[in-house]
Amino acid sequence: MRWLKFTADGRTSWGIVENDRVIAINGEPFGEWQRTPRTHSLADVKIELPLMPRCVGLNYLKHLKEAADKRGEVPNVPDRPEIGYRAQNALIAHDEDVVIPATATEKIHYEGELVVVIGKKAKHLTEADAMGCVFGYTVGNDVSERTWQKADRGLWRAKNADTFKPMGPWIETDVDLDSMETIVRVNGKESNRFRTNEMIFGIKPFIVELTKYFTLWPGDVIWMGTDGASPDLRDGDVVEIEITGIGTLRNRFIKETAPGSRV
Repeated sequence: MRWLKFTADGRTSWGIVENDRVIAINGEPFGEWQRTPRTHSLADVKIELPLMPRCVGLNYLKHLKEAADKRGEVPNVPDRPEIGYRAQNALIAHDEDVVIPATATEKIHYEGELVVVIGKKAKHLTEADAMGCVFGYTVGNDVSERTWQKADRGLWRAKNADTFKPMGPWIETDVDLDSMETIVRVNGKESNRFRTNEMIFGIKPFIVELTKYFTLWPGDVIWMGTDGASPDLRDGDVVEIEITGIGTLRNRFIKETAPGSRV
């Protein structure tokens, strides 16, 4: 089933996508819900942000090696799942613009990521029961300013500036992780492709690690990291991140000419 949060006729609600139609529901997918008679063409609705991120870092071997090579270092492969946090202010929806701050350098990069959506309250899970809290999956673009990332002690601005976390367009509940590919296109040209499930640590170990320390709630999301490298993105570039079996997240990158303004 494909779940969409959308706005139509001045009203925002959850809906189910079937072919090119959206069927509005009463309620929400994490609790009780009922179909309504209200339907819309998918092309006519405003796709909203599906859902609050917790993010996985360094979870694909190729991405880890490429980063180490650029620094002239031997890659340090993690021996356990490592977690990073992403701020809510950075989240935007499908087809909304990523704003490159006027003070940013040219080192703006995409990271196409599988996003796991939590559907049940969970704490102290084991690998045997970890997937029981998963509701479905969506697509994320973990935008990074690499110069800031190197300069700062934390990732507070490099990965959490306003608009740096596009996510969407919807939540898919029925996927085959092993058959999925992540494909990234910049201005319609493919720039990266990798098997989505070829992670250093899979989804289960991360859920186990997360739930050791805090409670997961319905609507929480976990970004699962990326593979490969990104070109430097420019003003006007359009990045599409497709994960087969889920869909395509598309966003344009717009450069500020001065703080608070756009080109």
